Amino acid sequence: MSHFLFSDSHIHWQTLANFEYLQYSILDIDERRHIADVLFKFAANQQIVLHRHKVLNKTFVIQGEHRLYHADGSIKEIRPVGQYTSSPASDEPHREGGGEVDVIVLFSIRGGDGVLYEILDNAQNIIGELSWQDLIDLYAAQTQIQQV
Repeated sequence: MSHFLFSDSHIHWQTLANFEYLQYSILDIDERRHIADVLFKFAANQQIVLHRHKVLNKTFVIQGEHRLYHADGSIKEIRPVGQYTSSPASDEPHREGGGEVDVIVLFSIRGGDGVLYEILDNAQNIIGELSWQDLIDLYAAQTQIQQV
């Protein structure tokens, strides 16, 4: 049986200010259908900021373990390499992170032209949002960086 390793060495990873343990690369945005395909890389043994998904997210784990955590930090679910998941919008806040190695997950974010994610503090108060327009703007900025 052959073993294949995924290399992310040619991916132009981006970061968001004040978001620890998270990198992203927007692969495509279909503005007409409101679909964005984004690679997210979550650091090994870390948890990103508490948040809620406000639209449908379909995910595919490319590398590592995709770990989901309850708001209190306890483990909620572990998704291994190759797992595909379709998660509808939810008001349940959670954190995400990697297992023993950085995890890379393909997210297909679908169906919204407003708020995609609500960012929460530890008391579950909304402290920020990531909107459809924010994603379009990030993609434009990423494209400019890659052309330089």
